[in-house]
Amino acid sequence: MTATTRPAGTARPTTHRTEHTRIVSAPAQVLYDLVADATRWPAIFGPSVHLVHLERGGRGERFEIWALVNGEVANWVSRRVLDPERRYVSFRQERSHPPVAAMGGGWLFRELPGGRTEVVLRHRFAATDDDPATVEGLLRGLDRNSAEELAALARVAELGHPVEDVVFSFTDRVPLEGPAEAAYDFVNRADLWAERLPHVAGVELTETVPGVQELRMDTVTADGSAHSTRSVRVCRAPEWIAYKQLAMPRLLSGHSGLWTFTEGPDGPVASATHTVVLNPAAVAEVLGEGSTLADARNHIRDALGRNSLATMSHAASHAASRAADRAADRA
Repeated sequence: MTATTRPAGTARPTTHRTEHTRIVSAPAQVLYDLVADATRWPAIFGPSVHLVHLERGGRGERFEIWALVNGEVANWVSRRVLDPERRYVSFRQERSHPPVAAMGGGWLFRELPGGRTEVVLRHRFAATDDDPATVEGLLRGLDRNSAEELAALARVAELGHPVEDVVFSFTDRVPLEGPAEAAYDFVNRADLWAERLPHVAGVELTETVPGVQELRMDTVTADGSAHSTRSVRVCRAPEWIAYKQLAMPRLLSGHSGLWTFTEGPDGPVASATHTVVLNPAAVAEVLGEGSTLADARNHIRDALGRNSLATMSHAASHAASRAADRAADRA
């Protein structure tokens, strides 16, 4: 990593520039595609928690993103321009999160001999003030997150399997016979899940910032085995709850999810979407010799889908009960 600065003028703060690089044993196109599709970031990149597109069209896009920065969840709005011919992605924060006053940069993918690629990630930023401690904190955060993102790209691209075989998403839906906001409330109150959900053995929920939660949970699968998970959640009442799993089972190297609660054409609906990154090295160990990636995908699809469907079914019952109570009050 290199960093340079220019002297601050009287009207604006200093601009700082950083560059992080990594040599990856994978084609440049594979790496460009991983960066270009931001929807998979929360499952692939360690710092990313959730992303919502605000605009998408042509080679440009605009999205709001939530990410872990120095251990805390920050969010900002970014614009990106994709250049597939040059394999270059530029970005600029439209709305930054203090102490960042401005942030931009780009991803560059340089082809090297032997099917390798040099990935270059550049940032330029200004802090809300030029206090050395503030700038140093931002530089530490960029160093940590950039190194993690480059390592994550390498981890997925160097697996030796097509990306679509190891990174995939799926969604389950449950119709609601009560208000969608009641189902949202059920999922939001995860601190009560040990009492409400049979597959949850224990839970600890903390919410020091409104709408940002850390969830520690012990679950029991259909075969009786126990699992402990830790997630960070971002809650946008009453529409959605997004989460990123921080402690995962052996078969996964990444997992993000999204609960949504919407009014559809046939009435309210709850949905659960999972995006996962498989760990191919663990397939034989977890599922037995001779097991394939297809077996692993089916196993994960069944295990995660079963638990989220169970949660949504209980949320639907909670919403139906809420609707019945309201009807009784009106009678």
